[in-house]
Amino acid sequence: MSETASVVMRYSPWPDVADAQGCDEMRFRLLYDGYLPSGDSKGSASVKHQIRKVLHKQLIELWKNHPFLKNFYTGQTPRRWVAGEEPSEERVSVMYKMADKFERCGYRFLPLVRNTSGVAVSLDILFLRRGEAGRLVSSGGGDIDNRIKTLFDALKMPQHCQEVVGPPDADEDPFLCLLEDDSLITEFKVTTDRLLTPLEEGGYENNVRLIIHVKTLVVRQDTDTWDLFKFD
Repeated sequence: MSETASVVMRYSPWPDVADAQGCDEMRFRLLYDGYLPSGDSKGSASVKHQIRKVLHKQLIELWKNHPFLKNFYTGQTPRRWVAGEEPSEERVSVMYKMADKFERCGYRFLPLVRNTSGVAVSLDILFLRRGEAGRLVSSGGGDIDNRIKTLFDALKMPQHCQEVVGPPDADEDPFLCLLEDDSLITEFKVTTDRLLTPLEEGGYENNVRLIIHVKTLVVRQDTDTWDLFKFD
């Protein structure tokens, strides 16, 4: 029996970058090590939020260092900017102001890919777990394992307050997410394989290691389509 099993879901053709004026492909990887239950498991909302917190820290590094995104991280704008009023003397990063659009439940979220940006997203996930090989696709309808659905929920910005747990930490303003909504995923591939690292004392047998290769289109700063990332 093969140690690996793969499934590919493609919802629409990947845009031709040559035809997507003002856009470049951006590729990066997100990592997650830990518990990944099925979406309807007891306490799954708490787990999803903990996964968001792990990915948030990695997305901060992306915004800090990516040649395009770092303009929003380092760029400064008045904290209060209302038409017809004098701007506030206090200044904050542009990405902080962008998060004003997504303030809810005591958090100020900032998804990298938003419904208004029209940017495609492709995910290639290496899913490492202990146990028998395969068993990714059900024998009945070919559905993706419910744990992948949990991951997709964690990749997107929460829609309801019961999806967040506790107040944001000091470094979670704004709280960075990959997606505004998981409907923005154009295609995804999941490959499962065995996790061979020894189980540490006190470790959980069902913990997984995920390597998520993200491919998306980013709007270039040197074109008019830069304004897709405006916050006002």
